Amino acid sequence: MLVSSQGVTVVVLLADPDAPTEMAQRMARTLPDRLAAKCGQGRRFDVEVVSEPFTAGTEDPATLMRRIMDRQRAEDWDIVVALTDLPLHSHGHKLVVDLSHEHCLALLSLPPLGGLRLQTRARRAVEETVLRLAGPQTATGAEGAPRSHPPLGSFAGRLAPVHAGPVGEEEPADLRYVAGGPRGYLRVLAGMVRANRPWRLVPGLSKALAAALATGAVATVNSTVWSLAASLSAPRLVIAMVGSLALMIGWLIVDAQLWHRAAGDSPEARKRTALYNASTVVTVGIGVLVCYAGLMAINLVWALFVLNDRVFLSLTRTPLHATEYWTLSWFVASIATVGGALGSGLESDEAIRAAAYSKREQERRSALRDNDGD
Repeated sequence: MLVSSQGVTVVVLLADPDAPTEMAQRMARTLPDRLAAKCGQGRRFDVEVVSEPFTAGTEDPATLMRRIMDRQRAEDWDIVVALTDLPLHSHGHKLVVDLSHEHCLALLSLPPLGGLRLQTRARRAVEETVLRLAGPQTATGAEGAPRSHPPLGSFAGRLAPVHAGPVGEEEPADLRYVAGGPRGYLRVLAGMVRANRPWRLVPGLSKALAAALATGAVATVNSTVWSLAASLSAPRLVIAMVGSLALMIGWLIVDAQLWHRAAGDSPEARKRTALYNASTVVTVGIGVLVCYAGLMAINLVWALFVLNDRVFLSLTRTPLHATEYWTLSWFVASIATVGGALGSGLESDEAIRAAAYSKREQERRSALRDNDGD
């Protein structure tokens, strides 16, 4: 049990497993000194990290705030900041942070902070939130928040449209910040993709990559492919690349059943479903694009090793220069990606889901499938 001692404020970072816990553990190393320096007055802070799936089974901010409140009462913590990588919604807005000054607790959703410099932005958000909750609670405004404090939001960056949002009368929070507009949507989407870590899709497609590499190796020494590559213009090469990438992305999503359908007909449910599906497309797309770039590099090395200048010239009537190597590797990468799409059918659906989604996202989607089945 964490109990505040005299002169020390106990701050608990209650984090969802996986990425939020890792971020909380990193920021906890420096957070006590940073809070003490900014707060002044000789105040000291003790920062602890508690990792548990406090968002299991719900995405309702009010319910989550009540869970945090019960947890705080049970452990007698001074200040609680809960971190989750779930994109939370409230009254049609994308929630950034909920604060309850009365109970000294906050709920922070990481996706609205974006996909770049996430650790830094999360640390700033936690610092501002703790200082806000630890400050004097004398003069209060209409929403119950202290007037003496400047508004939150500098942690999100100058381009982040973060602003105060509506709070229901029956909700534990007395102050809420939300992200709105197209930029807010894009920032949430980037944060969700960042949480999914799309680069992990590459090792998760081992069988598909093996099929793509084999296809590329054969195509590189095929004289018909040489002639086609030498005759294709740049626009046609781009079309071939886009088509092969779209085929691979679409096949992975359909074959592994990554596409999610809305559980209800409400506008908010449809928006949430569209956001999750967009994050799926972007996550898988980035992973496939990384695979494509890798195939291109491997094909280029293979072509440099096996191609013969005189044979290539006799068959294509084109001298073998750097441009020809590049064009051939580009075209072969598109052909190999199609072969990889066929090879991806050898992967198990669970392996692809594990590679495409964070642990929390896997749990959420599993729960949604179970609910749909019931």
